[in-house]
Amino acid sequence: MIKFARNIALLAAVFSFSASAQTVQVRTLDQAGAESVLQAAKENARKRNAPSAIAVVDFAGDLLAFERMDGVRSASAELAIEKGRTAARLQRPTQEVEDSINHGRTAFVTAGIMSLRGGVPIVVNGKVVGAVGVAGRNKETDAGIAKEAADVVSSAAVANEP
Repeated sequence: MIKFARNIALLAAVFSFSASAQTVQVRTLDQAGAESVLQAAKENARKRNAPSAIAVVDFAGDLLAFERMDGVRSASAELAIEKGRTAARLQRPTQEVEDSINHGRTAFVTAGIMSLRGGVPIVVNGKVVGAVGVAGRNKETDAGIAKEAADVVSSAAVANEP
């Protein structure tokens, strides 16, 4: 009888949770947003006279949009994708990873992640929805282009909030 009562109490507890407590709202970066980021990065790279490879990824690090501008080294394509992937998955700029390594956190070197500047998360309402990776001229230019491109979607989303 005690087991029966305990089971009934357990079932009552399980069914008393509301459905809203069992759902999660997830924001994602759609194709239009990815194209906006890509376009902003290309324009910024042109202004800086810094041909670049540019990759835009979703929150899991999967590629949504990519372009390799004329005059960019072929290795930059893979670097841009990996920078974006790392920024999305770690939910922080790759500059922080590079800085951690430079300050003695050498375990990052063996972690199989990109540790070069130029990857920046795209944040909407405090949540990472994707990232942009840029590889081309040099680390400062790559990081600057990526940050400005990521800010295009982040600031647009804030402006569109009710």
